[in-house]
Amino acid sequence: MFDPILVHEWLSRAASRHPRKHALICGETRWTYEAIDRHSSALAHALTDMGVSRHDRVAVLLDNSVESVVALYGILKAGAVFSILAATLKGAKLRHILDNSDASVLISHTNKSKVVIDALSGYGKPCKVVWVGPSERIPAQLGAVSTPWESLFSNGFNPETDSAGKSCESALPRIIDQDLAALIYTSGSTGEPKGVMLTHGNQVSVCRSITEYLENTASDIILSVLPLSFSYGLNQILTAFRVGATVILEQSFLYTHSIMQKLVLEKATGLPIVPTIAAILLQLDLSKYDLCNLRYITNAGAALPPSYSKELRRRLPHVRVFAMYGQTECTRISYLSPEQIDIRPTSVGRGIPGQASCVVDEQGLPVGPGVVGELVVKGPHVMAGYWGLPDETKQKLRPFPGSAEPALHTGDLFRTDEEGYLYFVSRKDDIIKSRGEKVSPKEVEDVLYGVQGVAEAAVVGVPDPVLGEAVKAFVVPQPGAALTERDVLRACAHHLEDFMVPQAVEFREALPKTSSGKIRKTELREQAAQGGASPR
Repeated sequence: MFDPILVHEWLSRAASRHPRKHALICGETRWTYEAIDRHSSALAHALTDMGVSRHDRVAVLLDNSVESVVALYGILKAGAVFSILAATLKGAKLRHILDNSDASVLISHTNKSKVVIDALSGYGKPCKVVWVGPSERIPAQLGAVSTPWESLFSNGFNPETDSAGKSCESALPRIIDQDLAALIYTSGSTGEPKGVMLTHGNQVSVCRSITEYLENTASDIILSVLPLSFSYGLNQILTAFRVGATVILEQSFLYTHSIMQKLVLEKATGLPIVPTIAAILLQLDLSKYDLCNLRYITNAGAALPPSYSKELRRRLPHVRVFAMYGQTECTRISYLSPEQIDIRPTSVGRGIPGQASCVVDEQGLPVGPGVVGELVVKGPHVMAGYWGLPDETKQKLRPFPGSAEPALHTGDLFRTDEEGYLYFVSRKDDIIKSRGEKVSPKEVEDVLYGVQGVAEAAVVGVPDPVLGEAVKAFVVPQPGAALTERDVLRACAHHLEDFMVPQAVEFREALPKTSSGKIRKTELREQAAQGGASPR
């Protein structure tokens, strides 16, 4: 079967084959492939009329919505580069991203007008703003640079109109697979966010691999609450549209019962999660929901504690659970086949189809099984670099061992077993050095997640005059759990070597997270350093 080489060609192909099939369900609204294809073409022409040219950057500041999906494909059809931003961004960070990317257009919702005004006040570059939302809420102070979203569609913006004002795509810029498709900004948990440059070829390659191992087909119905600014969330749309599947796009997992009801009502077959969602799921009585149609659950963004995956499989024995690992710089690196989870519960599997990887020492030489080193990855899915940061790009993209080809040096420490399965140890900068020993926070966290009553956990190192660094654990108890520090430390002492046992345990109601659900360890380290961690 011919597979297009440009991301938006998947949408056009699906619209040609299944025009009336539902591509997207947002709230009570259902959008067919034909409707999304026509509206995105109309948007593409509107953007070119606004002066957007091939390779220009267009930023999108919207919650998960049909507008964000139409914007994504409209930008691509215009030959431009999309940058979907976290909807929770504040003005200073938005200004940094607009300045860094030199975006010519920003598409934003009117409910974010204060953030946009803050970002653009005193901003010296031209940037037009397209406003989604009530026209009466468009801020007057931005004047002529403002354009209502609805005005870009000659027949209105809704699933029942064809928006065919200018639908001839032959008049749009011609692009190739080496052209940039996306600038995805890292969450910025350390320093300013960097724009990861992903080409059409990068995105097409990784989506092919993902749909291959998940065995996605047009019959799949995927419910996603993940933000589209998060590459894991974005790829729920891209992979689904590649095979002509349906996506139920929700804004969050906040209204849990409503989401679970929608899983049942829409007969969803796929559910992508992160560990924080898994923690919520396991607090529910899942037997109350008829999830017989659910075929698979995927996890990425952070490692799923083995106790979580075991309990999910116990409660949903018919559902295949895929543990996955990746980075924004190449989206996906490995996956663990569900059949291997009981055999290798702490592994993140093997490399995805079409890539090569190895673990190297500090000299860049491959190491054998069981030896900890940095994971290096090469393949067509690896980013083109960081936007406007040549030095950082050179540091990140260096030759693969035994080859002149550039490869992604992940900055993550791994080991392999005798059969080549990968085991995440830690981020390089997360390793705790205590009593002269190296402590992997993940190893301690896996034990903490196995303690009855623990909902979430994070482990960091705290400067200590005697130990070098003391191990400190942050724990969020499950609702109603009578959990004590003694319970936590007893479990750790039972399962861990003495130097790995936390010196302090701090209970919290919640842990700080990025918009994609990752725990902000940098913030926890700063807080812990201020509060200290007295040895027991």
